[in-house]
Amino acid sequence: VYVLPKHLDEKVAALHLPKLGAKLTVLTADQAAYINVPVGGPYKPAQYRY
Repeated sequence: VYVLPKHLDEKVAALHLPKLGAKLTVLTADQAAYINVPVGGPYKPAQYRY
């Protein structure tokens, strides 16, 4: 089992969305500033585990 870095994990997940018929929205700069994350992600801290 390999644990991917968060930015790669989120990129892989985003690449699967079209096949599932899902559409991913993008944070605006105001939204990102409000929750204190970069617009491009990652959106969870490195220590976060699912």
